[in-house]
Amino acid sequence: MKQRIAHIALVVKDYDEAIRFYTEKLDFQLIEDTKLTEEKRWVLVAPPGAKECCLLLAKAANEQQSASIGNQTGGRVFLFLFTDDFWRDYNKMLDRGINFIRPPKEEEYGVVAVFEDLYGNLWDLLQPNEKNKGLK
Repeated sequence: MKQRIAHIALVVKDYDEAIRFYTEKLDFQLIEDTKLTEEKRWVLVAPPGAKECCLLLAKAANEQQSASIGNQTGGRVFLFLFTDDFWRDYNKMLDRGINFIRPPKEEEYGVVAVFEDLYGNLWDLLQPNEKNKGLK
């Protein structure tokens, strides 16, 4: 048997502002943007080089979903963006106005810093070190 996680739904306020953030600030690729109804689109974005999993940008459809925007995990780091060059990406993200809420730190497993997306969801930017290839 083979299974995989294909998409992770991320509740957003607006499709176009979310697409702009992920493609312009984080260099994600817009994989698909298909209109399903007048209110709903199928929008997939992914980091460069991603092969398995994409973010499905899902516009909040009601008050309960709107209340979850920016805090889908109760304030914990929600998503993990792995990189092959931490300092390149960290500096580029700083130049683009990304807010890092925890500065870079050398951990046993690699170099990591925590940033927030346009809605406040927390992300790790992480470059695993050589001895922790299992994290990659």
